[in-house]
Amino acid sequence: MNKNKYKEIVNRNTPKEECFKNGIIAFLVGGTIGALGELLLRCYMMWLNLPRKESGILVTLTFVAIASILTALGIFDVLVTKVKAALFIPITGFAHSMTSAALEYKHEGLVLGIGTNIFKLAGTVILYGVVSVYVFGLIRLLTIGG
Repeated sequence: MNKNKYKEIVNRNTPKEECFKNGIIAFLVGGTIGALGELLLRCYMMWLNLPRKESGILVTLTFVAIASILTALGIFDVLVTKVKAALFIPITGFAHSMTSAALEYKHEGLVLGIGTNIFKLAGTVILYGVVSVYVFGLIRLLTIGG
């Protein structure tokens, strides 16, 4: 079989992505998640009588908990296949990566399994996040003067 014939077969059998449809779905689901976040923010402010900043921290923790629970139940991956990129906002994606790594290695024990592998996927995010915060903090200190 020559290269052109093979390429034709691959192109014919490769599923076509529906970019417009996927974009609309991601926009609607992402907007719903954003609206839910704003609703939670206002509820935490009202119910717990907290300032906006502290309520925002609770919203972040709520999204991390929801993403971790959905990952543990096997629902997060199914949702991502349905709504594409809408669920991969940084905080839920981060929680998903840590929870899935922990679940994958739980049979090896708490120390050698979960303890050594939980940051396998998220370790680079943590490393470069800490380094960049340090560098930008130094830049701000030097330019603004504290």
